[in-house]
Amino acid sequence: MVKIAKSQALQTVITTFEVNPGSCQDLLEALTEAYDSFISKQPGFIAAGLHVNDAQTRIANYSQWSRREDFQAMLRSEEMRERNRRFGSLSKSFEPVMYEVAADFG
Repeated sequence: MVKIAKSQALQTVITTFEVNPGSCQDLLEALTEAYDSFISKQPGFIAAGLHVNDAQTRIANYSQWSRREDFQAMLRSEEMRERNRRFGSLSKSFEPVMYEVAADFG
């Protein structure tokens, strides 16, 4: 389960995908399958969530990793490189950005 807390020493990655409404579900299915079969099994993976806006033109992916290096190693794997090419073909653009929690509420 995703827990947002400034006190946690972990790497947060937020990836936003810009999509056409017609390809939103296809990309969502591809991302879900990637998490189910590959990403969630990688060293350092903690949790993730997928979010879709009402217009189905954006997907936001929030993930947590033990260390920055764990996320980077997953990205560099041949399997993930192939999956990212597929994600790119289903979206107009996507960008993973690494963050640290600056404040938490609730």
